[in-house]
Amino acid sequence: MSREIVAGVDGSPESLAAADWAAREALHRGLPLRLAHAWRWEPLDLPLVQDPDDQQRAAFAVLREAEATIAERHPELALSAEVLPDTPVAALLAGLDRAEMLVIGSRGHGPVAGFLLGSYGQQIIAEADRPVVAVRSRDGEQAEPPTGPVLVGQHGDPEDSAAALGFAFETAAARGASVRAVRAWSLPSLYAYSPASMRLADEAGGLVPYEEKALREALAPWRERYPDVPVSEHVELGSAGQVLLSSSGAAQLLVVGRRARRGAIGPRIGSVAHAALHLAPCPVAVVPQG
Repeated sequence: MSREIVAGVDGSPESLAAADWAAREALHRGLPLRLAHAWRWEPLDLPLVQDPDDQQRAAFAVLREAEATIAERHPELALSAEVLPDTPVAALLAGLDRAEMLVIGSRGHGPVAGFLLGSYGQQIIAEADRPVVAVRSRDGEQAEPPTGPVLVGQHGDPEDSAAALGFAFETAAARGASVRAVRAWSLPSLYAYSPASMRLADEAGGLVPYEEKALREALAPWRERYPDVPVSEHVELGSAGQVLLSSSGAAQLLVVGRRARRGAIGPRIGSVAHAALHLAPCPVAVVPQG
């Protein structure tokens, strides 16, 4: 079955930036790009009643404009576009069976503006079974991606971050970029380190060497699979979100993992992914863990 990259478009500058980023990524990976715009007629309250035919024409106009813009910028790209007759969340999630990733637009920085990622966007990220990349409008201003590394967070045992590491290495290999792997650690407490891990830390010569060894072991299979990808390692005391954000200034992409979690108000993306999506200065890929 052929694979593709999917970009959601809605007529906003952010979604056009996402589509442009997705087009470049599709070219790097040698994949086609499908633009998707979700539309389902909903009767609106007065005085905003609109004929369903008018809404449908508007939906197709949004898609045609995005398709024409991307085709002009990337004439060599295999490009398709479709209107999906459903709500944005349901439509985009249902259309991922052939997708390598989904790319969506995101707005703003900070704890308040960051929530403008959108009521749809955060739900899509929380529920998607594929990596989702969030791109802000200014992320798409450059004609080519920056030359910095693909930054990826690693935590826990090797299998805990395998999906995020695999995505980061695959992306770096496609782009001819390097990978910078970051592992954050906290001071030991009754809950942070088990007796077994403390024994291993003693054998490694201390907590810092123990954390460095854990990062090396997690990276080992990916170094072997992608021998041409340069890799740098960084271990730092602090919270994972803060450490990743402090390293993200020069990155062309930040990759974080996401565990499946449900809260009282629906699926959750986790505190590290939340901080990265709202505060990182580069596009952010959130990768579901198997």
